[in-house]
Amino acid sequence: MSETDSIIDFESSLQQLEEIVNKMEQGQLSLEQSLDAFEQGVKLTRECQSTLKNAEQRVSTLIKKEDEYALSTFQQDPSSQDD
Repeated sequence: MSETDSIIDFESSLQQLEEIVNKMEQGQLSLEQSLDAFEQGVKLTRECQSTLKNAEQRVSTLIKKEDEYALSTFQQDPSSQDD
């Protein structure tokens, strides 16, 4: 997945999460609908957290070399994925 795809996925997930929260706050969902919305919200939250964690790790690989910054390639730990 490219960086652009990752950003789009994050933004989309965040928007979906906001929509779920708004629906739940309105209080017009049945218990079953609320549980389904909550479950989807937890999934989206985990996806967003994973994306943010990966971004944080990539940023932390930024190192200074003689007044120049170089971004070293980040290899994601397969065990850190929440899939």
